[in-house]
Amino acid sequence: MKFKQLSVFVENQPGRLAAVAKTLGDAGINIMAMTIAETREFGVVRMIVADPDAGMKALKDAGFTVMTTNVLAIEVPNKPGALGKVLDTFTKAGINVEYMYAFVAKKADAAILVFRFDGADKAIQALSGTDVKVLSNAEVAGLEN
Repeated sequence: MKFKQLSVFVENQPGRLAAVAKTLGDAGINIMAMTIAETREFGVVRMIVADPDAGMKALKDAGFTVMTTNVLAIEVPNKPGALGKVLDTFTKAGINVEYMYAFVAKKADAAILVFRFDGADKAIQALSGTDVKVLSNAEVAGLEN
């Protein structure tokens, strides 16, 4: 199941990332995972938050340029080789990974991998019949508990 990731465009200057975090914190929105892609002048902060619609509103109201992107989150065992096995499944299905990042859920035996694909539906299909769990919006939001 695809779900929303926030992408926030920020100037690459001291305090801008802090302003993003403070805006979400003041709105009571938990950041569950984050990655930053940067250039010399700006960065793109990609985040999984507990409530993406409220997060988007809070950031827009604060003057940030923000958009949502559909991504896929999967749960894999938190052990050596798990990522390689998933990536091999995608390779065999001819699926390109545009980017990914990971975080460990509170239950230490699972890692959550967040992917952006050129074909998310094809990726979901490739994972059917494997022991990899594709997470729903509700399951991702529930990870903060």
